[in-house]
Amino acid sequence: MGDRVPVSEPVGVAEVVAALRAAGVELVELSAVDNAGTVRVKAVPVERLSAAARFGVGISPCFETFTFDDVMVPGRYLGGPDGDLRLVPDLGRLVRLAAMPGWAWAPADKFTQDGDRFVACQRAFAVRQVESAAEAGLRVSAAFEHEWALGRPDTEDFVPAFDGPAYGQVRLEATADYARELVGALREQGLAVQQFHPEYALGQVELSVAAADPVTAADDAVLVRHTVRAVSRRHGWRASFAPCLVPGGAGSGGHLHLSVHDADGNLFAGGGGPHGLRPAGEAFLAGVLRELPALLAIGAGSPASFLRLEPSRWAGVWQVWGREAREAALRLVTGTVGTEQWAANAEVKCFDATANPYLAVGAVVAAGLAGVREGLALPAEVTGDPVALSEDRRAAAGIRRLPTSAAEAADALADSTVLAEVMGPELHDAVLTVRRAEAERFADAEPAEIAAATRWRW
Repeated sequence: MGDRVPVSEPVGVAEVVAALRAAGVELVELSAVDNAGTVRVKAVPVERLSAAARFGVGISPCFETFTFDDVMVPGRYLGGPDGDLRLVPDLGRLVRLAAMPGWAWAPADKFTQDGDRFVACQRAFAVRQVESAAEAGLRVSAAFEHEWALGRPDTEDFVPAFDGPAYGQVRLEATADYARELVGALREQGLAVQQFHPEYALGQVELSVAAADPVTAADDAVLVRHTVRAVSRRHGWRASFAPCLVPGGAGSGGHLHLSVHDADGNLFAGGGGPHGLRPAGEAFLAGVLRELPALLAIGAGSPASFLRLEPSRWAGVWQVWGREAREAALRLVTGTVGTEQWAANAEVKCFDATANPYLAVGAVVAAGLAGVREGLALPAEVTGDPVALSEDRRAAAGIRRLPTSAAEAADALADSTVLAEVMGPELHDAVLTVRRAEAERFADAEPAEIAAATRWRW
């Protein structure tokens, strides 16, 4: 998608419409993710797809500053009741929804009524960071892990749909038919599932898909969660990707994995640095590590996120890195011997599904590129559980907690010159407006109140 709305019918759209009709598709859903991580949608009958691809479908810019519970809080530049945007579908990602018969889906880019790209389009932000990486001779691959909990549909509380031990065969047996249908639906939609397994928390499972370029990875995240919810309903269950369902228990993350390549291969393998890191790979990770407090406001900035972000839960609450270090916010995965060139990657563990995935991938890439430009170096790695150390020993080792509240994370984003520059004033302020409004309104709320308010929003 370029920087202007097409002035004529996109090439091939007639063939796309004919194929959709032949497949029984009646409606096409166009989706965009707002700054609170909520997927907003408009739908058109299949015969209107050509017009939507040319002129877009109207949507109010007020959603740029909606909080997760649909409260509109105008920011410095965006929000309020006036104006209009156009959602223009990316026909290259259009797919028939296997779990929603008669429907197709496409991610949408945001344009103004004058035909220009909207300055705060989150998907365009991710595209720009991928282009910046390419200009530096780098290719980034990314993928999200998806954790979610399955509950009973007849209550607003969370009642697990099944029981059994973490990673246990009992849980797998309870979800076997569900998993088979889900994986089949994702395959029909062009996604390659890497693995599925029962997870640790109550009623929790996890699925991962193959890595792709960052924009495609963000598209895939939206499509995976959409499919999960649809298949769950067909099985009489209710799926939640919220970071915390029951205060005090383990929550669901949305970890981001990424690798970076240049013409010579993987920057995270084959070098002389720690665990095979090449100099540019180390600098990229050092840039991400430096910006993690600000990145948290984008990747896990909801008040609910901080119910999950507790030490000793493998949630990644420490601003440190380490090889296979599950308490570290930045985990280096080197792969087994012989697989390093294609398997080595880094995992940002502190993120969850409250994030706009386009902002998450774009911001992490931008942080890493800043590290490469500045030639940053990583500090000493940290292993084990830092909570076992005294405060003095943690301070001496440079081990710091990431922000412990939504307000603190928002302040870190406000102070980040790297992210402010790449996001631009309109998008940067809109994200801050949303995160600070959520933080203020829930500042005095009890954990149970926050969990109840967010349990079924993602």
